[in-house]
Amino acid sequence: MADRRKKSEDPAGQAPLSREDYDKELARLHGELVKLQEWVVQTGTKICIVFEGRDGAGKGGTIKAITERVSPRIFRVVALPTPTEREKSQMYVQRYLPHLPAAGEVVLFDRSWYNRAGVERVMGFCTEAQVAEFLKAVPLVERAIIQSGVILLKYWLEVSEAEQTRRLEARIHDERKHWKLSKMDLDSYSRWYDYSRARDDMFKATDTDIAPWFVANSNNKRRVRLNIIRHLLDSVPYKALPREKITLPKRQKAGDYTEPDYPYRFVPEKY
Repeated sequence: MADRRKKSEDPAGQAPLSREDYDKELARLHGELVKLQEWVVQTGTKICIVFEGRDGAGKGGTIKAITERVSPRIFRVVALPTPTEREKSQMYVQRYLPHLPAAGEVVLFDRSWYNRAGVERVMGFCTEAQVAEFLKAVPLVERAIIQSGVILLKYWLEVSEAEQTRRLEARIHDERKHWKLSKMDLDSYSRWYDYSRARDDMFKATDTDIAPWFVANSNNKRRVRLNIIRHLLDSVPYKALPREKITLPKRQKAGDYTEPDYPYRFVPEKY
């Protein structure tokens, strides 16, 4: 049964999750994701996963945790840039449709067609009439996607005001994270309640029985990654396929081969 806890609540009595415990469980879940990958390829299953949430909610880190031990040819990450002038003239969802999965693929959208209900609306990149039309049409589009045989999962990562502030400030002070912080992030940060209203309208219109939203508390990065991976695995009826025992074959003998006396340009060993 779905957990109906309010989105702002933290699980009661939640103890810190150590790095050791996190790594151990993540390794186990990675093994299950490999089994899922093999099953998807053999059965021709199509899976589409949508990740949405405020800036700093942890979408990118969660996607990385899912994909770091599987094949990028099977698990494809889609993060579309700003639309071109040509794309702006198209039907809104048109530029997303070519990226939907074919048989034997899992596609993960790092933001999706829901940009129209969120950032585009809040930042004034579209009209309220366009938003209303989108919210009316998208359940029909998602129904068509699902009826075509795609397993569609939609995750909203919910982060608190305080935690979002902490993460965005970390991006300011850590040179490794500067690329994650754009003017758009700063502008959107100041509009917390505009985003809240946009999110609420989006949920009301698009949280349907056939394509529901699943909300994940993302204040703890380690926990949200494990929780979403576990939920993903529980949501797909995959089975572990039988595997043949693998043994390395014998290497050929060197025969008349000798290593060349070549002046290789080695990388300096500084470490």
